[in-house]
Amino acid sequence: MSTVPQIAEPHRPPAHTPSSADVTPPAGASRSAVGAATGLLDAYRREDRFLATPTRTLLARGVRHSVPHGPEPLHRRVADALRAVGPDDGGPRVVLGAIPFDPSAPAALVVPETVTTGPALAMDPLIALPAAAPARGGWTVRPEPEPEEYARGVAAAVDRMWQGEFSKVVLARTLRLTGANGPDLPAMVQRLARRDPGGYTFALPTGPGRTLLGASPELLVSRRGGVLVSNPLAGSAPRSGDLAEDVRRAAGLLESAKDLHEHAVVVNAVHQTMAPYCSSIEVPARPSLIRTATMWHLSTTVTGTLAHPGVSALEIAGALHPTPAVCGTPTDVARAVIQRTEPFDRGFFTGVVGWGDAEGNGEWVVTIRCAEAGEDSLRLYAGAGVVAASDPAAETAETAAKFRTFLDAMGAEL
Repeated sequence: MSTVPQIAEPHRPPAHTPSSADVTPPAGASRSAVGAATGLLDAYRREDRFLATPTRTLLARGVRHSVPHGPEPLHRRVADALRAVGPDDGGPRVVLGAIPFDPSAPAALVVPETVTTGPALAMDPLIALPAAAPARGGWTVRPEPEPEEYARGVAAAVDRMWQGEFSKVVLARTLRLTGANGPDLPAMVQRLARRDPGGYTFALPTGPGRTLLGASPELLVSRRGGVLVSNPLAGSAPRSGDLAEDVRRAAGLLESAKDLHEHAVVVNAVHQTMAPYCSSIEVPARPSLIRTATMWHLSTTVTGTLAHPGVSALEIAGALHPTPAVCGTPTDVARAVIQRTEPFDRGFFTGVVGWGDAEGNGEWVVTIRCAEAGEDSLRLYAGAGVVAASDPAAETAETAAKFRTFLDAMGAEL
């Protein structure tokens, strides 16, 4: 008998006491006014930093401090940068940006000159208005690696798992897109945000002429006062345009032994990592489903009460990253398999993006469904969790389905 799919809404934390991240609302509008969030979306330009979450919409401009690279743990360097902004000097005491997959690589985190905040995009009725459709075609698409090579890498990893070397690895592939006019980032961010307004949409500079942008469904960890939340996702199925088939795929995902095992590995790792920071922690016995425009995902919301008020959301994010959902397990072995198998540097893909304030609150999100844009090209990323029961063709098809988020936003075809 088929299981009736349990569909969870994207995680929406309860109302919280305003902190230093609750900065200037849009001029002439209350925080709940129609257009307060979409106005920030419309105002985004390539040099800005934009982040929309299920609790707020942030538009940041300028750089007051860049968080330096160095031997100190990242959360301490961020705390130092926030302390350098005095509480009475009128500047925002908020850090915003991206952390790479390799925690030892330089992050792209800054304390901006200005931050304007509004309510969540999903709370703004104007988000229902469609974005302008992209022009079709005009893009040259080059896979790296080719799908057949990717499938061979998956098969080799499965063989090693059957030999007992490790239990999971996440393998990714990329698409490099080039066009005559280069990517129109504001238009792409509009399409990403309006397609999945309940998720996490971001556009963040990562270097000269480079911007990381995407629409992730996965919360690594948030902190609101003493409440911690993590929402690991693992186990996926592509959506279908046919309603009956879409429901069958959702129900099948809830019954898939392979996907349930993959999900359980991730949830167990998140639970074990968060537990030392919590005086109490709650983990549901079974996953539910969440949906994006292109994918179904198994989802579990882990909730904890912070044991020590001095621990920031970013410190816990650093302990969690990378989870088995983006790397594998054991972590060191999976990372070595990734380095030998993937013919590219992940950079900020499967890293972390988000914001944090001087009180330790913040939202940090797993960097998936993303791309890195240059002046005239765009590199798209997609990965799939590989376990002993994985089928190489199915994992290759899963990455193709995940590419649809960006391909649709660009008017490109795989």
